[in-house]
Amino acid sequence: MKAMVLHEIEGPDSLSYEDVADPEPGPGETVVRLHAAALNRRDVFVTRGQYPGAKPEALPVILGSDGSGEVVARGDGAAGPDEGTEVVINPALYWGDDPQKPGKEYRILGLPDDGTFAQLVKVPSENVFPKPSHLSHEEAAAIPLGALTAYRAVVTRGGVQEGETVVVPGIGSGVATFVVQIAAALGARVFVTSGSDAKIEKAKELGAEGGVNYDSEDWSRELKGMVGGVDLSVDHVGGEAFDAMVSLAKPGSRIVTFGATAGPKVSVVMPRIFLKHLTVLGTAMGTNEEFGAMLNLWADHGLRPIINETFSLQDTATAMKHMEEGSGIGKIVLDVPA
Repeated sequence: MKAMVLHEIEGPDSLSYEDVADPEPGPGETVVRLHAAALNRRDVFVTRGQYPGAKPEALPVILGSDGSGEVVARGDGAAGPDEGTEVVINPALYWGDDPQKPGKEYRILGLPDDGTFAQLVKVPSENVFPKPSHLSHEEAAAIPLGALTAYRAVVTRGGVQEGETVVVPGIGSGVATFVVQIAAALGARVFVTSGSDAKIEKAKELGAEGGVNYDSEDWSRELKGMVGGVDLSVDHVGGEAFDAMVSLAKPGSRIVTFGATAGPKVSVVMPRIFLKHLTVLGTAMGTNEEFGAMLNLWADHGLRPIINETFSLQDTATAMKHMEEGSGIGKIVLDVPA
């Protein structure tokens, strides 16, 4: 099969489009012929050695966590969809028995296990789910990692309720757009921030009620005037944005964090947290049960992801550079050749 293989930790240009052996399913495993895959920041970070486990001794490896295709082979005892079924893959492997946190064997598809930037991928059968029928393979490939993270952040950890006010700072990333779609579908009033007025307008098309440009002076004060107070903030930015979410929070409200694109350190006035009785929750990825519930929500509400741009599999390095530029909104998809 054809695949994009990472041989060196030297950035996206160290990826190589080459022939590799087809994966063979072991007991309890399923092989999926991929029609489409999608990028995540994780993939870029791995090529630069900026992700846990991204070391020379872990190479070569096929990156990619997101993918959609059809089942072509199953190993002994493999459950799940039959051969020929159109499917989407949950990239959260071996979560374990505790829904509150992943176990010791947990890992994400695409390092150390070979991932979806290939014509074929082998995964545990429990991680293979029927593709929502209203989605194309390109759309289905765009949602797994991001939409699972968003679902757990908004629903499981954030406990969003109909009519609540939700703020999503830094709209533009795939996960942030999924947060908007999920929260709006469940009846919340959603507001966003961005450095781009165009992205704010796009967020409104996804269900957001409004937003502010964080490049403007006193943007947090402007947002305060717009929303009054916030029941749930879902933050992947950190930095100044996190401090602003603490200021905007209603007493007794929640802040869920799943990223820190503005940097790993945050300066917060601590009394704002304990005097408001705030709940601050961390999250990442999710269980197979949450993945199934997320797909059901997508189907029940007819949700569709925003596709930023589509590249061919052999142009993965170019796609990664497009992601780093931060232009546009939504997910970047890879077309996998037949």
